[in-house]
Parts: sequence; structure tokens; C-alpha cells
Amino acid sequence: MKNKPKIQTAAFAAGCFWGVEETFRKINGVIETEVGYMGGKLKNPTYPQVCMGDTGHAETVLVKYDPEEISYEELLNIFWSSHNPTTLNRQGPDVGSQYRSVIFYYNEEQKNAAQKSKDDLQVAGKFSDPIVTEIVPAADFYRAEEYHQKYLFKKGKDSCRI
Repeated sequence: MKNKPKIQTAAFAAGCFWGVEETFRKINGVIETEVGYMGGKLKNPTYPQVCMGDTGHAETVLVKYDPEEISYEELLNIFWSSHNPTTLNRQGPDVGSQYRSVIFYYNEEQKNAAQKSKDDLQVAGKFSDPIVTEIVPAADFYRAEEYHQKYLFKKGKDSCRI
């Protein structure tokens, strides 16, 4: 009998978490997604506090995935293709440090894979501007209010792009 694969965790910030969550939620091998806040100094922040832009938190999507169905590198490819990693503290109409591009890593393997993917993408020249995505250790994740969880799915939308 085969051992059940261990579920892994990844965390990404790439602008408004509604669209980022919906992108990852639909991927085969992703077991669960949650939206919340990570990377800041305030414990148990609320959405209004994070929106003020001074908590240091980024709107983040926590991704639980089965590494036998999807690799971390594949998740990174989805992350890079789902937003503009060259805009500092901005994605589309959303402006502020809470919308910054961040890969939060949980171990050295994730850190190394994230850095390699960033370096490879920069060298490939896909973007004319430098990639500003931060690669930092995962910190405490604070789950966002329930109405934010699977927001676009509950609204019957695929994206929140204008």
C-alpha cells in the first residue's frame, strides 16, 4: 500500500488576494486555498487595518498542495504568470505595500526554487523592468475575514481584472 503524500504549504502575495486565490484554487493538485495577511508587524490584523497600508502585511494566499500532483516549481510558474512582478507595491489599480509581490518560503528548498525561478525569469528578458518580487521567510499567517474566502468563486466570477 502506497503512503499518502504529505501535503505541502506555499504562500504567495501578488496584489488583491481575491484573484490570486481564484487562480490557484482551480489548479489540479491544489487541495485548499485561504486568503489572509502575512509579512507585517500587527498581530491579528483586520482587512480595514491592512487596507490602510501601514501594518506591513501583504494580502496573501496560502496554498495547500499535493506535491505528487503539482510541484512547487509549477506553482511558482503560475505565480509569475498571474501578475506583474515588476511593479513595486502595485497591481493594476491597487496601490500600496499590501499589494506587493512576495513569495513567502517555508523551507530552504522553497527559498532556492523561488530564487532560481526569479533569476531565470529575469535573465530570460520576459520583462523589460527589473523583477521586484520579495522572497522572504514565511511568517505568521492571519486568515482574512470569512467574506474574503473564495470571494470570486462565491460571486461566480473567474477574475477581478478590469
